[in-house]
Parts: sequence; structure tokens; C-alpha cells
Amino acid sequence: MEDEPDLCDALVRGLQREGYAVDSAEDGLAAVASGSATPYDLIVLDLSLPDLDGIEVCRRLRAADSPPLVLMLTARDGIDDRVAGLDAGADDYLVKPFDFRELSARLRALARRETPGRPDVLELGGLTLNPANRDVLADGEPVTLTAKEWSVLEYLMRQAGDVVSPEKLLEHVWDDQVDPFTNTVRVQVGTLRRKIGPERIQTVVGAGYRLVDPAAERLSGSA
Repeated sequence: MEDEPDLCDALVRGLQREGYAVDSAEDGLAAVASGSATPYDLIVLDLSLPDLDGIEVCRRLRAADSPPLVLMLTARDGIDDRVAGLDAGADDYLVKPFDFRELSARLRALARRETPGRPDVLELGGLTLNPANRDVLADGEPVTLTAKEWSVLEYLMRQAGDVVSPEKLLEHVWDDQVDPFTNTVRVQVGTLRRKIGPERIQTVVGAGYRLVDPAAERLSGSA
């Protein structure tokens, strides 16, 4: 949600390269409508927006039952503006111009604190994923993943043991421009299986996918 089209497009492309599913809104009213209809995990919100400014947008979004985390983005560097943004409910504040790497790092930091007690490093049956530096290890060996594969794996690891439907993966890992009937989820899960070990991702026919600990599965099967 950004008031400068060129910067907005650059942010969308940059975040998509990082593996985020990204939607954008051109003005404050559209931002409120989109944020109210979709359960976003993170929102990058410009302070200066047409129709409604970022302060009012943030207030309205924070009034929801499950408000998203908000990073306020603005060219104003005065202390009063920062205080106003934080008082409206912003979780962090970044002044333009900025380095995209800092924005990305701040979003990762916000994501780690999204849920109290959320682990910094995810581990399951010899598989380790570090959201801070995006390292992935399978039985101690580094695994090279694309940004989208990494996002799929992170979501599956956060739901480890539970069945995750293709629709849920599309919602959390891809943006709203993806055809819901596409086979992109199946393709990404297939390449991810080959990289981390096929036994780690089970297909539950008609339901979706489940990330498991292969050793634990073998023990339960022999019990």
C-alpha cells in the first residue's frame, strides 16, 4: 500500500522475489477494503495515501479482530510523524529513502514475532529452516531453494503434521493473480520433495500435503 506507483511496483517485485505473496492498493480506501477482506500476515503501509492517510488506514485495520502486523513507510522523518504512526498501531516504522535489504530484514523480524513463542528456527526430523537467514539443512546438508520453494517449505513446517490444502498454499504463498486451478502448487511441491527428500512430504489424496518426520512415521507404522 504505497502512494508512489513506481516505488510500489518495485516493492511488489522485490517482495515477490523474496517469496512473499503480494497484493497492492493504490489508495487508502482500497487499502482498508483489501485489508478488511483478506487476513494478511504483514502490511507495508505508506503514511501518505490518497483518500485516507496511512494513520487512519492503520487505525481501521488495527480495529479488526485479528489485526495484521503493520510496517509504516514514509518520507517524513519528524519524531511527531513517527509517534503518530506508532500510536495508530504500526508495529515498525521505516523512513524513505531506504535500502530494500533493510525493509526485508524488518519484515522478517516482524514475522518472527507474529505469534508469541514462535521459534526462531524451525526443525523437524533432521530438517532445519532458519527464517532469519533463509538457510535450510536436510540431515546437516545445505539445501538450495528458490524463493517460492522456501516459502512453501516454511508454511508446511509451521503447519507440520497437519494437512495443508493446495488452496491454503496458494493463499499464503502466491498472490491473487494466480489461477486457482493452476498446477503450480503440485509442481513446486514436486521439486521441493526432490530437494529435501520425498518421504518428508506426504500427499493426502483429495486433501493436500503434510510435512512429517520420516523416522517417526516409520516407528508409528511398525508399532
